[in-house]
Amino acid sequence: MSDLDLYNSIIALPENLKEEVSDFVEFLKQKAEKKTVKKERVYGYAKGAFIIPPDFDEPLDVFKDYM
Repeated sequence: MSDLDLYNSIIALPENLKEEVSDFVEFLKQKAEKKTVKKERVYGYAKGAFIIPPDFDEPLDVFKDYM
């Protein structure tokens, strides 16, 4: 739908529905503004959240037949 088609559709609405469309447009603007705000990343935030076992790089027993 082009901007002109959308504009013509809105013009054809009764006044009470135009007010609802206006409210919805304001809601969408606020929603778009909230998405653009990014939180600053904190270095080391996940430290300690998971532990890599010491034998992580060792071959798995299930693959011994193929090695």
